[in-house]
Amino acid sequence: MTVAELLDLPVSITSLSTERYERETSQFTRVTTEIVLSGDGETGRGEDVVYEADAHDDLADAGLPDLTGEYTLAAFSERVADASLFPSPPARPVSRHYRQWALESAALDLALRQNETDLPTLLDRRREPVRFVTSMRLGDPPTTERIDALRERVPGVEFKLDPTQAWDDTLVATLSDTDRVRILDLKGHYEDTDVDSPADPALYERVIDGFPEAIIEDPALTAETRPLFEDDAVRSRVSWDEPIESLADVKSLPWEPDWLNIKPSRFGSLESLLETLTYCEAQGIRCYGGGQFELGVGRGQLQLLASLFYPDGPNDIAPRAYNEPAVGDALPTSPLTPPDSRGFRWE
Repeated sequence: MTVAELLDLPVSITSLSTERYERETSQFTRVTTEIVLSGDGETGRGEDVVYEADAHDDLADAGLPDLTGEYTLAAFSERVADASLFPSPPARPVSRHYRQWALESAALDLALRQNETDLPTLLDRRREPVRFVTSMRLGDPPTTERIDALRERVPGVEFKLDPTQAWDDTLVATLSDTDRVRILDLKGHYEDTDVDSPADPALYERVIDGFPEAIIEDPALTAETRPLFEDDAVRSRVSWDEPIESLADVKSLPWEPDWLNIKPSRFGSLESLLETLTYCEAQGIRCYGGGQFELGVGRGQLQLLASLFYPDGPNDIAPRAYNEPAVGDALPTSPLTPPDSRGFRWE
């Protein structure tokens, strides 16, 4: 089945509801909303990962617009794109994509169930075991305490870390000696968030040299940092995340990428996501999945997509237990074995 044929799948929606989730994570208090679409005795679910808690409170109070009706997935996507999904304007433009993805993933789940099929069958892809990494910041001042605790419980655990200006040569050497750091997220494209990281050529050079095989994600290219990325060997390790919300964004990158972090919620629509994945496969661009601290069904949906499209990548979609404030004793190990699930679900 082609992407166009998949988007032609019919879906019948007779009711909509929402379920608000809130949980402490290792980094902040996370709030998300699960979108529930029902019809023909089946239920489809998706997860809204907007970061501002107020947006979820507003949604709980106001509810969603009336989206009931008979659609194809393509027609439902058009309806959602035109709908007023926020009672008040969201804090960030990308939040509209987050909420659209929640609705479209719920509709996909419902359509697959109503048509008694699943995504691997329709796309003629096998579920493969999913490799994952766990991501974190190391605090201020930075410490390896959580890394040490995780490695004690899961010796083979791999990491995606957020370097900061407080990382010195000693810390870099200590982390490099673990041989478990797979991605270094420089967060050079975030603005007005708690994780903004200014372009620091000294830090960039320190991590590029200190982790010669790790992926370098989202560098900010300035007059001072760009020379560090002139070498093809370094460029081949660069990945992009925050700037990527469409295929057009991929094509507008400073150079043809070797790596991309795929966060489906950033794309908004299923069509946009799938056309980007198709392009990456054709161009030989290696991908890995990225999460948004999902609390509900969304995490498993990311794991399913990774299982189908990039199972061997350093997927930043570790099971939720890795995001708990305290490091638990019984943590799943990588790779994750995919279940034989219905619809657009992992469980």
